[in-house]
Amino acid sequence: MTENWYIIHDIDKLDTPALVVYPDRVTANIGVLKGIIDDVARLRPHVKTYKNKEVTGLLLEAGINKFKCATIAEAELLALCKAPDVLLAYQPVGPKLYRFIKLIHAYPQTKFSCIVDNDVAAKEISDAAKQYKLTIDVYLDLNVGMNRTGIAPGFEALQLYMDCAVLPGLNPVGLHAYDGHIHEVDLDKRTKLCNAGFEPVLKLQQDLKGRGYPEPVIVAGGSPTFSIHAKRPVIECSPGTFVYWDRGYELGVPEQPFLPAILVVTRVVSLPDTTKVCLDVGHKSISAENELGKRIYFLNAPELVPVSQSEEHLVVDAGKGHHYQIGDVLYGIPQHVCPTVALYERVFTIENKTLTGEWLNAARDRKITI
Repeated sequence: MTENWYIIHDIDKLDTPALVVYPDRVTANIGVLKGIIDDVARLRPHVKTYKNKEVTGLLLEAGINKFKCATIAEAELLALCKAPDVLLAYQPVGPKLYRFIKLIHAYPQTKFSCIVDNDVAAKEISDAAKQYKLTIDVYLDLNVGMNRTGIAPGFEALQLYMDCAVLPGLNPVGLHAYDGHIHEVDLDKRTKLCNAGFEPVLKLQQDLKGRGYPEPVIVAGGSPTFSIHAKRPVIECSPGTFVYWDRGYELGVPEQPFLPAILVVTRVVSLPDTTKVCLDVGHKSISAENELGKRIYFLNAPELVPVSQSEEHLVVDAGKGHHYQIGDVLYGIPQHVCPTVALYERVFTIENKTLTGEWLNAARDRKITI
């Protein structure tokens, strides 16, 4: 890694806290992604990490045509970029279902699909599809240990898939298995857990094929298990964090050689006592779901120890005799980049260590037009 790659020469032009992106590193990460898998057609990256048109454009230019998302706004962002194939990896119920229907009508050049994990939702999606004269591709959402949504792979899942096949307006095409609960640092341990969770998914696929259904597509994994699923034939992989990377995955999945490509820039705004330094990076500027010491890692100040954080401030201990002064700039890697991006309406682009522009995180909003 190039030393001090993150320094911004015209930093005086940038107010803080700010989210800054290094496009050359994003492009490099896309190249690394393609190098890990045998066929670019097996990639279905998740838009949740970056939420903007510019990164979508870079992915499309790299030959990636399938995408995954979690919100209607993210789906619409992809459609606005003319992404050919978009999987809404969220079961649309209530008003969200009718927004999804409107999306399908508004962007006919994009093939949309969604997930389903129970008969009630399947019937509701079927009724809406029938009402609006549509056929909607659905993936069966499987619970492989995440324990938040999904049906356990087995007989009931088999029955639900078969039910979807006879419901008007539904076309079951595949299985969705997200194993985000698997994040052991040791690759062997992670691989064993991943394989154990995937085995019943594969069995369900073969059981369905044995009953005469077209072989269901399997969309599996996120970032921690990407390098494992990438070795399986045919399986579609849907990592998302790779575009920007973060401190959590830098430490947690060291075998994946992605580069940190986005930082939160902050300044020293106060020196409350002889050892404390206060920065302008509060809960509203960095994802705060992790413990205080694991929210942001400062590249040019790794010795700082977080003491407290509030909405607009982070107080850190710099020790006696520290050198920090009012106005000093710190460059921090988020521990968890996805929810951090959601805190910012835009990212500022840094090229050749210079501020060059900005990318709007349009899908940060819950609604674009639909």
